Amino acid sequence: AAAAAAAAPAAAAAGERPALEIAGDTLEGGGQVLRNCTALSILTQQAVHFAGIRMGRKKPGLAAQHLTGLDLVARMCHGTLRGAALGATECTFQPGCPTGGEFLGDIKTAGSVALLIQIALPVALLGGGPVQLTLRGGTNAEMAPQIDYVERVLLPLLARVTGTAQAVTLDIVRRGYYPKGGGEVVMRVAQPLRSLQPVQLVERGVLQRVQVRSFVAGNLPVKIAQRMAQSATAALEKAGLENYDQCTVDVEIVQEDKAVGQGVGILLLASTSTGMLLAGSSLGRRGVTAEVVGAQAAEPLIAALRTRACVDEHAQDQLILFMALAKGKSAVRTGHLTLHTKTAIHFAEKILGVKFQVTEEGGGSVLLECEGVGYDNRFLPSE
Repeated sequence: AAAAAAAAPAAAAAGERPALEIAGDTLEGGGQVLRNCTALSILTQQAVHFAGIRMGRKKPGLAAQHLTGLDLVARMCHGTLRGAALGATECTFQPGCPTGGEFLGDIKTAGSVALLIQIALPVALLGGGPVQLTLRGGTNAEMAPQIDYVERVLLPLLARVTGTAQAVTLDIVRRGYYPKGGGEVVMRVAQPLRSLQPVQLVERGVLQRVQVRSFVAGNLPVKIAQRMAQSATAALEKAGLENYDQCTVDVEIVQEDKAVGQGVGILLLASTSTGMLLAGSSLGRRGVTAEVVGAQAAEPLIAALRTRACVDEHAQDQLILFMALAKGKSAVRTGHLTLHTKTAIHFAEKILGVKFQVTEEGGGSVLLECEGVGYDNRFLPSE
């Protein structure tokens, strides 16, 4: 079971309202429900009670990664976590006030550290003091963003929301792969923010550059990374994307020397003339050729670039919480909404009372708009 710090005196006000009931099996019905709702619980000082946690999954209830994330943010905000244990399908989170500090989140499996960042980042950005998080687990895990995606796509996109490119720094100390995990990253927020700017990602521009990072770790031969990269770039060239023949293609072949376990994978990052970032990625699996892995990474990027989307399918849902909290109207042009995005919208509307407008534009493009609540950081001292 996870242990959380005792509630700080300043958190007493959160106990004055009954816990908001959250159905953990809503829509996508996975860990994202826990991550988004717990972060919003802390920022709004509204206790939440989760029921039916991950009931649609092969193994329902809390896994090590979810439990570690809940425990981490409970310690970050001096909150209280009740009923949380491995396999639990019900628990209650009573938030306290995040005051900053140094915290460790160790999954002790290959569970994704990128998903720990998802639950902790809003709390760190809008908390009461500087934060340093040391996060241990899997850095490149299935069913989660690779840590390279967080570093090269998500954080640069969020820099537009924060208004400062250095609001969040990320140091990949060591990579860890299935089944042991053992990777470590350090995330720092030097100065929390008072508020968030609206997200404006609507002008795609033209494709200017594609970066390919293809890697192997452990004792696997580097030629696997070379084959993945060749397959991915061949798929992009064959797709006939607009302006692809004029853009720069940079290929980085990496033999990881600081890693626990063995792994292979690839990330493709496209950047445009207006600063948009879209990516596709894939991890190697037993019985799947390097050529297939490379082609699988190219597929979602090609699909996104054939629309007017300014963000890819993996960034969609990550931006919802920030759009809902921002001061002013946010607008993001993307592809068809994923179930993760629809779930994030559902709970942002439920907890914050905002309303998202979804406009189908044709050609696979969707305009997503929201007038944010204008969240003001209540945890920082008054200026």
